[in-house]
Amino acid sequence: MTEAARRPLIIGSGIAGLYVALRCHELGLRPTIVTKARLEESNTRYAQGGIAAAIGPDDSPRQHLEDTVKAGDELVDRAAARVLTSEAPARIADLVRYGVPFDTIEGRIALGREAAHSRFRTLHAGGDATGLSIEEALKHRVVDAGIEARERTVLRALGPGSRDGPVAVLSDADGKAVEFLTAGPVVLATGGAGSLYRQSSNPSIATGEGVAIAFRAGALLTDMEFVQFHPTAFYREGAPRFLITEALRGEGAVLRNDAGDRFMSTVHRDADLAPRDIVARAIDRQIVTSGHPCVYLDATALPRDLLFARFPSICHFLASYGLDPSRDQIPVVPVAHYMIGGVTTDLEGRSAIPGLYAAGEVASTGVHGANRLAGNSLLEGLVFGERVARQVLHPGPGGPKPPARIEEVPLSATGGRGEEAADLEEVRSTLWDEVGIVRSAEGLASAVDRFERLARGTAATRAEALPGPIANAALTALLIARAALVRTESRGAHFRRDWPQRRAIWRIHVGLRAKASAARGRPANR
Repeated sequence: MTEAARRPLIIGSGIAGLYVALRCHELGLRPTIVTKARLEESNTRYAQGGIAAAIGPDDSPRQHLEDTVKAGDELVDRAAARVLTSEAPARIADLVRYGVPFDTIEGRIALGREAAHSRFRTLHAGGDATGLSIEEALKHRVVDAGIEARERTVLRALGPGSRDGPVAVLSDADGKAVEFLTAGPVVLATGGAGSLYRQSSNPSIATGEGVAIAFRAGALLTDMEFVQFHPTAFYREGAPRFLITEALRGEGAVLRNDAGDRFMSTVHRDADLAPRDIVARAIDRQIVTSGHPCVYLDATALPRDLLFARFPSICHFLASYGLDPSRDQIPVVPVAHYMIGGVTTDLEGRSAIPGLYAAGEVASTGVHGANRLAGNSLLEGLVFGERVARQVLHPGPGGPKPPARIEEVPLSATGGRGEEAADLEEVRSTLWDEVGIVRSAEGLASAVDRFERLARGTAATRAEALPGPIANAALTALLIARAALVRTESRGAHFRRDWPQRRAIWRIHVGLRAKASAARGRPANR
């Protein structure tokens, strides 16, 4: 192993990035973490519901596998899901070893239930502060281990490198002080793109630039049309869309429309615990039909002490708006939540580019299919993060199998009128309006045209001709819309009003690749 190969560069500091860094360090490598904000700022920090693993006495990895496959609407890669569910207990043991304080009852880890799970298998910490607890524990272990972490440092591009990995082009958060690193293996753990939607549960840093940068460099993407919308985020005009975990429904809370009627029992046999895509669309229909801006989550039948002990963060947030969930119904709406697709990888996290790996939300392993099962996102970062770390230590031949259908997308050179905040707002509004919970050919085609214009019209921010953040945002949005336009059916999180039924011919994955003749935005000569 060369010296460069012993120094993996990890982009991102959520659960996947921090865990890969820790495992690489424990395996004798010298990782460096690069993150565009603070080390602890990521989507992981805001995950409330918990992390799923079959550790209960009445549970098994096989049952967890079947629930995952069922939720994924006939598009889950069973091999990937088997890896996820069978290795989950060992990865939970790692979190315990790293000091994650999971909640317990009489000395045993407490387990909750979320939508589409047939068993109580969701571990939580601090009630509804699971992501925060995991992020803090892993961050402290990274710091204590002396792992190099470069905050406010941004990945700008990936260029041709060596067999050890691509060249990584970095800059400071302002787009200045550009540097080129031949660091050996590069691990993308940049998270999702939820904040590119006008209504989102994600922090502002979740802009999907890892997908755009990998795509420009020649990586294959899969399943970009599948964006999961969380059914229940707090609604009040001018208030943040604070997530209200579905674990509340797992404890017995129910959804009601503005007339006070329970509506989910007429939609799905699992009623309020139906898969997320079904609940989100049902709520959207209630809002459109009634003209009322939200529906209501009713937890008033639950004991007050349970609510405040199990969901302290939610209760504290609601109190700031004068609400008490033990007596008041909670106004909620669906919001963009999770990017199911991403950089195509194999079961070891290898992408189509030698030396480039991906783990967590930025990756597409096939494990989620068309609709992610609750609690599997944090777990995915751990399970495949472990495999990435071991593959980085002992790299071997391999890579992802191309999907059945691949669309080639031309990449126009950027350049034009400079980046403007209004451009980002156009991306966010267009995604929400045209590539949201319910889609159509007309709206998707319009969105593709807008995103292509924005990708062409935003200029590079430096003389090195590197695409800026809005160009990357427009490209990621374009890739979501293009894939959604291609898939002429409704499946999981992707719903087309003009193709409302699932179609057997579309029981395939859709890949996206940069058109070979197009410039790929490679970094300028050094």
